[in-house]
Amino acid sequence: MEEKRRTVLVVDDEAAVRDSLSLLLKSTFDVCVAEDGEVALSVFEQVKPDLVLLDLLMPKLDGLGVLRRLREQGLNVPVIMLTATTTVRTAVQAMKFGAKDFLNKPFDVAELTSLIIATLDGHVADGVENAPSLQPKSTGTQDIPGDFGCMIGRSVSMRDLFVRIEQVAARDSTVLVTGESGTGKELVARQIHACSSRRNGPFVAINCAAIPETLIESELFGHEKGAFTHAVERRLGHFELADGGTLFLDEIGELSLAVQVKLLRFLQEQEFYRVGRSKPIQVNVRIVTATNKNLEELVRAKLFRQDLFYRINVINLALPALRERYDDIVHLAQFFCRKLGQRYGGREISFSADAIECMTAYDWPGNVRELENVVESLIALAPHNEVGLADLPRKLRERATNEGLPAPALSVGLGFEEAERLFETEMIVKALKRANFVQTRAAELLGISRRILKYKMDKLRINERGEVDRGEAASGE
Repeated sequence: MEEKRRTVLVVDDEAAVRDSLSLLLKSTFDVCVAEDGEVALSVFEQVKPDLVLLDLLMPKLDGLGVLRRLREQGLNVPVIMLTATTTVRTAVQAMKFGAKDFLNKPFDVAELTSLIIATLDGHVADGVENAPSLQPKSTGTQDIPGDFGCMIGRSVSMRDLFVRIEQVAARDSTVLVTGESGTGKELVARQIHACSSRRNGPFVAINCAAIPETLIESELFGHEKGAFTHAVERRLGHFELADGGTLFLDEIGELSLAVQVKLLRFLQEQEFYRVGRSKPIQVNVRIVTATNKNLEELVRAKLFRQDLFYRINVINLALPALRERYDDIVHLAQFFCRKLGQRYGGREISFSADAIECMTAYDWPGNVRELENVVESLIALAPHNEVGLADLPRKLRERATNEGLPAPALSVGLGFEEAERLFETEMIVKALKRANFVQTRAAELLGISRRILKYKMDKLRINERGEVDRGEAASGE
């Protein structure tokens, strides 16, 4: 089981530095910020960070002043000084007050991350973390191991996906992850990074749909001071923050054509231009992209560049929807029960047979994300530790009831034989879809032999893709 996330306090009067460090560190640590020394002392009292990144030159109260105050209060939290003007005198003073290290600006991303981890690990090894003021801040949950890193799935489709991720991770090829919303595309990107030789470098993620078009270029590539209105400081973009690691571009189909051109240039030349800078910048970054849209359709509609599509689609990993791997539903629900129960006093819930049947009959349009939300609501609100059918959200019960028997079968005046035919047809089609149209598996789900399944499919005019010729099927043999 992994350790709880530790908290890093970033103290710097430059907003660009605070923002850059927050983006860089938030995937590994809980990050809080302060714009000057006095604010830092106030924030420190509230959050009790495990490590402080402290700028040397600041208004009101400089870095040495903050460090002195902390030591006077008997607080031995590890401090790493950040400065562009290190001198022997300031270094000696900082070390006298217990600074662990100095790092010069502009800092190297990989070096900073490694230094923070090494400092924290060394601090724990020295036994200092046992002091009351240095207890790690709890996030309320502990990470629970999945079946493959952070990913959950025991179905055939997921096991195949895990094998492909390991193969893809061994190389630096650009990857396009596709799948419906809520299927876990970012988890795939993180697992590719974790299995690759870049695992010790940064993993930086950005949702292209969440940032206004006027700001996306600056977020990706950064900008120089004075490049445009309100650009009061130089800002590092996500490409520079991800140097030596992996950059994950989620919802890449939302990028404007203008930004697509700049991304294409980077993929071709491995360099880019900061906004307002005439000299190119080179970084060593692996690109993983994701989308829930059909990029080929966007290409035909001239909303996505064809040459960029070919560049990012070197390797495609398609995530199955949850309804296509129904045999993972119970396993996922149990995992979320263990993971989320910690937020609610360690509550443990289970599911009755009726509840499980209803959950596996539901098609989960929101996929794994929707399932996680449902499980959390049940942990918070279910009156009993065993969740029954009546405890499930209404949308699950209604959808399962509607799908249990086709609407025409309930119509007044419909003959029994015709209702039976419709019911059999729906059951077989549903089983085929759940089995990814593998007839042997579908027959197992229905409790019949493959030979009987094939006989019924022919009789009911159901083809191998689960499509029904309803006109002929309804007319009988």
